[in-house]
Amino acid sequence: MTYLVSGSLIFMVMAKFCLLATVLTTGYNRGMIARQLHDWDLTTREAVHLQEQLAPLVSAVEAPDNFRLIAGVDVSVQRLRGEGTAAVVVLDYPGLELHEVKVVHGNVPFPYVPGLLSFRELPLVLQAFEQLTVTPELVLVDGQGLAHPRRFGIAAHLGLLLDVPTIGCAKSRLIGTYEEPGVEAGSNSDLKDGDEVVGAVVRTRSGTKPVYVSIGHKVSLSQAIRWVLMSTCGFRIPEPLRLAHRTAGGLLCGQPVVSNA
Repeated sequence: MTYLVSGSLIFMVMAKFCLLATVLTTGYNRGMIARQLHDWDLTTREAVHLQEQLAPLVSAVEAPDNFRLIAGVDVSVQRLRGEGTAAVVVLDYPGLELHEVKVVHGNVPFPYVPGLLSFRELPLVLQAFEQLTVTPELVLVDGQGLAHPRRFGIAAHLGLLLDVPTIGCAKSRLIGTYEEPGVEAGSNSDLKDGDEVVGAVVRTRSGTKPVYVSIGHKVSLSQAIRWVLMSTCGFRIPEPLRLAHRTAGGLLCGQPVVSNA
């Protein structure tokens, strides 16, 4: 396969060239089309190797802080049937009013393996993004970003493929240790893997469990924390992710579903 190369430096140069070529041919204003950086028909060993090669391409440089269209992404998987439903919801900021919703249902052939969530869910998620008529400026993902054993969770993977700022906001921890943040909303503490800060543990609502926030792509950690809090309105989960979760689970009715099952 073309991405299995002998040297990480060669791979990074090729991947960056691929990103540039895709931008030149598709442009930024023609829909959410993913960069073709790799195949999806991979073994678990190949998927791990790919994460290690792509991780250095993730950017933690803070993007301009003027987002007006914020997307939330979630996937509901029926494990016994090998099928899933991906939902992308786009909200206006600061009102957090629903702007657009896209839902895709299809097969999920990749097995459930902790740390390899993106290979199971992103093929459907990318199809949902392709259906959008607007371009989100920030994407919140139900999952990890840099808070991942190879620093390349689903939020980082999606951000790199779409070349948009992304934030990982998970309900549970994959790696790391932390001190419990204060009980008040807005309190947070570092999430560390050894001596490295890989994310933050953020209390979005007083008296509830925190969420685990990490850089996905093109944001700083402080920026990620800030936007998670600014997109939360009365619930533990930020509103874009809360609505995406409800949509993927079939609880936000009246949304057309694209099926490839």
